[in-house]
Amino acid sequence: MGIAFPFAAIVGQDEMKLALMIAAVDPKVGGVLAFGDRGAGKSTAVRALAALLPPMSAVVGCPYQCDPADAAAQCAECRARSKPSGRSTTGTGTWCALSAAGFFALPLGATEDRVVGALDLERALAHGEKSFEPGLLARANRGFLYIDEVNLLEDHLVDLLLDVAASGENVVERDGLSIRHPARLVLVGTGNPEEGELRPQLLDRFGLSVEVKTPADLPTRIEVIKRRDAFETDPAAFVAHWEKEEAKQRKRILAAREHIASVKVADRELENAARLCMALGTDGLRGELTLMRAARAAAALDGAKAVDDGHLKTVAPMALRHRLRRNPLDDSGSSVRVERALNELFATCATAPRSGPMR
Repeated sequence: MGIAFPFAAIVGQDEMKLALMIAAVDPKVGGVLAFGDRGAGKSTAVRALAALLPPMSAVVGCPYQCDPADAAAQCAECRARSKPSGRSTTGTGTWCALSAAGFFALPLGATEDRVVGALDLERALAHGEKSFEPGLLARANRGFLYIDEVNLLEDHLVDLLLDVAASGENVVERDGLSIRHPARLVLVGTGNPEEGELRPQLLDRFGLSVEVKTPADLPTRIEVIKRRDAFETDPAAFVAHWEKEEAKQRKRILAAREHIASVKVADRELENAARLCMALGTDGLRGELTLMRAARAAAALDGAKAVDDGHLKTVAPMALRHRLRRNPLDDSGSSVRVERALNELFATCATAPRSGPMR
C-alpha cells in the first residue's frame, strides 16, 4: 500500500475522522459511507486509518486471519486445530502471531469470483482436487474493505457486500463447493454524489454516513496544501514528524476497544434516541441501534463511563442523515433536518428532565 498519509495530520474533516474511528472501535456499527467533493481527502483518510490501526493476533496459516482468542468467530479448521485433544493450544509459538490490520480495496471491475472466492481451477486441473480459492472477503476478515466510487459499483455486488458485512459470514455454494467462512469486516465506501446516488435500501445498510466538503476558510485550505506538499516531498520525514500524534491516536483506539464494554447507556439516552428517530420518521429500528452503538463508541473514545447527551448529539447526524425519507414539503437538507430535530428534542428534555437506570 506504500506510505500512508498520517491520520493525525489530516486537517479538518473531523466528522469523517470520528466516524472512521468509531467504526474501528466497534465494527458492529456497520461501516462508513463518505460522500462528497472530489479531492477532499476521503480516500486519504480511509487509508490513513488502516495504517494507524495496531497489529492484531491471528492464527498462523489461516486464510481468514481468525482470532485465536475468539473460538466462536473462528472458521471450522481453526476450531478443530484449537482443541486437537480437548484442550486449547492458544499461546503456543505455532498457533498465533501478530498480523497487520487488513486493508483491501475493491476495484470497480471486480468479478463476483474475486470478491467471494471460487474453485481453484489450477489445482483442480493439475491434481483433480476441489479446493477453495479465497476471495477479497476472506482476506479482509477482521479488517477493512474499501470501495471507492461505491455508487458506481454493480448493484448485485453491493447487495452481496452489505449482506456479508451485516452477517459477518460469507457463504459460497457454487462449482460443487460448499464453503462457509467468517467475514467480519468494516465496509467503507466513498463517492461523489454528482456521479450517481446509492439506492435508499443500500444507504440504510451503512451504519454511518458523512458529508465531506472542501474546506471553505482560507487558513484551513493553506494548511492542507502545506501538509500535502511536505508529505509528497519527503514522505518518511513527514511520517516521522507525526509519529507521536499517531501513537496517541492508536493508543486512544486501543483504550476505547478495551473500555467500550463497560460504557453504560441510561434509559434516558435510549429514550432520546428513540424520540429522535420517531421525530425524523426513520424506518425500522436500525437507526436507534446504530445511534446507540455509535454514541457508546464515541463515549469510549472520550474515556467516559457513560453515554451523555453530548455523545448523542455528536453522532446523530452521521447515524441518521442517510435514513430520512424525502419530504416534498421540506426542501431542507438531511443534515439540517437532523440538527433541527436535535434542537427540538433537547429543548423539550431541558424542561422535562428524566432519569433511568444504566444499561
